[in-house]
Amino acid sequence: MLPKELDPASLIQQGKEVLQKERDALTLAETKIGLPFADAVRRILECEGKIVVTGVGKSGLVGSKIASTLSSTGTPSFFLHASEALHGDFGMMDEKDCLLAIAFGGETREVLAVVKFAKAMGVPVIGLTGNMTSCLAQQADCVLDGGVPADADAFGAIPTASTTVAIAWGDALAVAVMHSRGFTKSHFAKLHPGGQLGLTLTHVVDFMRPVSEFHLIEASASFQEVLTGVSSPNFGIVAIVDAEGSLLGAVSDGDLRRTLLQYQEKAFGFTAGDIMNTTPKQVHKNTSVLEAISSMEKSNITSLFVTEKQSTGRARVVGIVRLHDLLAAKVL
Repeated sequence: MLPKELDPASLIQQGKEVLQKERDALTLAETKIGLPFADAVRRILECEGKIVVTGVGKSGLVGSKIASTLSSTGTPSFFLHASEALHGDFGMMDEKDCLLAIAFGGETREVLAVVKFAKAMGVPVIGLTGNMTSCLAQQADCVLDGGVPADADAFGAIPTASTTVAIAWGDALAVAVMHSRGFTKSHFAKLHPGGQLGLTLTHVVDFMRPVSEFHLIEASASFQEVLTGVSSPNFGIVAIVDAEGSLLGAVSDGDLRRTLLQYQEKAFGFTAGDIMNTTPKQVHKNTSVLEAISSMEKSNITSLFVTEKQSTGRARVVGIVRLHDLLAAKVL
């Protein structure tokens, strides 16, 4: 028999109560979004430098997350630990920057010191605090109210609901600024080339080798021309195209070896059309990198021809995307 505090039903109830308290805190925070929030967004948009986010303890961890979110959505930002700032890191702040200071109680000595330094430089200060009568609230140029009815722990003293609300305020700022800047999926993809989301949003056209870097050969090309095409760019494959550059087939180094083994010296009399694979793997230039990688893995190959549709409906070769290049670009 488990003690009551370890009883599954009791644990489940405790979890639900915590989530309910945090949900209530977020509902309250929503009612507090008003002109100060709009002012904070305006100040971030007008900032000519970087957004400097500062805090200590749990507020510092929240600040680090907010700085990361801002940077990843097109607003250059970094986290400045308030304690480290007092020991030389003030030099990281510039007069063109904007400061976002986070302190739930609003009286953290180190955070207030950073605020004082920023104001002396003429740097605008956005405060995020749970105490609207605190020193931070009084000194900031605009204040976001991160107050909560109570934190979600049994004592109402451990940063739980308050940190959830602070993170949500940061997310609200980042998203509002992002939309105001006209930040799109394509912008996001450029900042996130790695990871599942980045691979989904990034297109192969951003990583392909253009046709100027490899050979396109017509079907009438000789065996020797095919051999040169496969070997000279060291790609191990050559595209066979018609006069308009439409993809007809491909010849790989493996195709050459198999042809030589089967036909020996007779192979040297063959043309590209005689030995090409008529169903080469290809992707449209706007295909996501993730989809391209998946296609290569399924087919057990290391490159794909990149094409675009012509008015005739045929696919014209515009490049080649290689697993090697994706690795070199640290996409994988």
